[in-house]
Amino acid sequence: MSGPLILASTSRYRRELLGRLQLPFSTGRPDVDETPLPGEAPAVLAARLAGAKAREVARLHPGAWVIGSDQVATFDGRALGKPGTRDAAIAQLESMSGSSVRFLTAVALCRGGTLAGEALDTTTVRFRRLERAAIERYVDAEQPLDCAGSFKSEGLGITLFDAIETRDPTALVGLPLIATARLLRDAGFILP
Repeated sequence: MSGPLILASTSRYRRELLGRLQLPFSTGRPDVDETPLPGEAPAVLAARLAGAKAREVARLHPGAWVIGSDQVATFDGRALGKPGTRDAAIAQLESMSGSSVRFLTAVALCRGGTLAGEALDTTTVRFRRLERAAIERYVDAEQPLDCAGSFKSEGLGITLFDAIETRDPTALVGLPLIATARLLRDAGFILP
């Protein structure tokens, strides 16, 4: 392996996850338009954005290995965004009460503008029936305004669920580490 490793994200969640692999890395902010293309399927959107983020940062850092990731939450046939406000988070959680939401988390590894590998993880979250008062307590306690789906599964958000069905529990937080580690090993990084 040669060249530095860069995470194409300034998300503290993704930074903390990648830190678990105990490899030195830096972060870079990708300047990528995340608007879905007309008719673009959620899985295609997640993969396209992960690759675009990795290529954008790689363009600025020739010789570096760059990891890009993106997550799209889907519910009732539509993509869910980050709520941004308390009211939007409450409304989002109310709409998902007693239902299942799919989270599509893509990761891409790029060097020199060329994708070296990519992967997509699908996680299904089954919400328990939620009363408005419980939702409000949760939103006020954890402030999940920057999270697609309006929850943090790594925190108090776990209390909102009946089940999480996944191959990789880190994917729901924003970076599928099992796939990321495989991509890095394939590129020559030394991992256990």
